[in-house]
Amino acid sequence: MLTKNLALKIFEGFSIERWNDLVRPHEMIEMDKCAEKMMVAYIIGKYEEAQGKSIDWDWMIHASFFELLRKIALCDIKSPVQRMIRRDYPEEYKKLNQWVVEQYRDFLPDAKFQERFVDYCCGPAPEPDTFTGHTAKVLRAAHKFSTLREFQMISVVNEKFRLDPIEEDLNQDIESFLDLRAFQLLLTKQRPYRFLMVLEQLRFQTRWNQTPRVPRTSVLGHSFFVAILTLLLEYSTGVSFCEKRRYNNFFCGLFHDLPEAVTRDIISPVKQATDGLPQIVKRIENEIVGKELFPLMDDCYLQELLYFTSNEFANRIRVPQADTLFTGEMPQEVACLPAGQQLEVSFEDLNNRYNIAEFSPVDGRIVKVADHIAAFLEADSSIRYGITSAHLTSGKANLLRIYNQNPIVNGIDVMAFFDQFQ
Repeated sequence: MLTKNLALKIFEGFSIERWNDLVRPHEMIEMDKCAEKMMVAYIIGKYEEAQGKSIDWDWMIHASFFELLRKIALCDIKSPVQRMIRRDYPEEYKKLNQWVVEQYRDFLPDAKFQERFVDYCCGPAPEPDTFTGHTAKVLRAAHKFSTLREFQMISVVNEKFRLDPIEEDLNQDIESFLDLRAFQLLLTKQRPYRFLMVLEQLRFQTRWNQTPRVPRTSVLGHSFFVAILTLLLEYSTGVSFCEKRRYNNFFCGLFHDLPEAVTRDIISPVKQATDGLPQIVKRIENEIVGKELFPLMDDCYLQELLYFTSNEFANRIRVPQADTLFTGEMPQEVACLPAGQQLEVSFEDLNNRYNIAEFSPVDGRIVKVADHIAAFLEADSSIRYGITSAHLTSGKANLLRIYNQNPIVNGIDVMAFFDQFQ
């Protein structure tokens, strides 16, 4: 499923600049916007679940990727213009969406995945009062709030007359989401807003900060790229993941660098300078996260985020509650453990014994592969543009060395992917 051409096409999201007809205090990049949107969607969605409403996370995960693909294809058409085409010229808008689908016909070889993409772009919108319709509303709310945050950042350096029409449109759009509890809390700058402001710091942290590189990528945008890669790598395993497993993998990818929001990025060579340093750094990260981030997290997602970010690169499950209902017997090695405890397991056991929601399975090793592929593309793309350094060439070589020795990870031939770049 994941090919060189598809990976490079997605990577174009790091080169699409936003608000490029206005003064910007820093770079506004599409991949960063996608990342913040999904983090906001996660927060809003968890609040909705806490109030007894259901969220179609599987639809949302795929929709976030499909929206990025549409943006890459249509980046030359401003969003307001696209909305006008959709409103005033619906038949042309349908043809435009069909054109978008055709742009990716050779990039998405999996037939079922391509069918989902076609349905998203060309099918009817979800009905508002349905399960998926409410999820679509949450995603739209996250889109509008992340746009609002960008608007607030550029508003300090732009003249008011340039911003007034944009602000008026934004305020009109926001009105339809005021019934969402988390949206209310974000607008009034309460605890979820303060948590988001810490996450936003990842937008200003540059990857490979010790070397010139094109395009520059932030930790925030990198995190969304990793999340998307985990989704695509799943299709490369040939295994049918349960939706909870896909959900866990995606959000583990999205939040895998969460501690860096408060510790900043410590590059791998420094982390591995001594044998004991990786464990020490991890312990310090956990302490700082506990002190600075825990108080900002709501109970409806605190424990889940801890599960996502602790031992994030290990294949693992979580022991279910004793009264959990599921088909089959509880495996003996799990039955004797306390509820909630994490257990590292093999890829084979993830597939054959724990591929059900109740065990909350995570392919941490796939998340790590996705992280490495993202790092490889960050280095390789810059080198191909002619901006190179010893840091980039050695980093790329080290990644290839890892998978030359162990090419197969969780059923994925990682080296076969890298070989496409040789």
